[in-house]
Amino acid sequence: MNVKVSLTLNTRRYDIDVEEDFSRFLKMKMEEDFEVDGNNDLKLLLEAYVRTNFSLYTQEKQIKKLIETLQK
Repeated sequence: MNVKVSLTLNTRRYDIDVEEDFSRFLKMKMEEDFEVDGNNDLKLLLEAYVRTNFSLYTQEKQIKKLIETLQK
């Protein structure tokens, strides 16, 4: 079942349909990065994007290290 998740950027509201399981996680993360009940500027969006990608980069490095360790 899909659920709508909403965010306002530069006074424009965006609604995104996502799976229900993922929506709980996404809402939690969006509350950490954005003013979910108010307006958000593009700089805040860019900062959240960079933080998220840094987290993915770190996870990927850890996964590669774990794979190397398991292959030994």
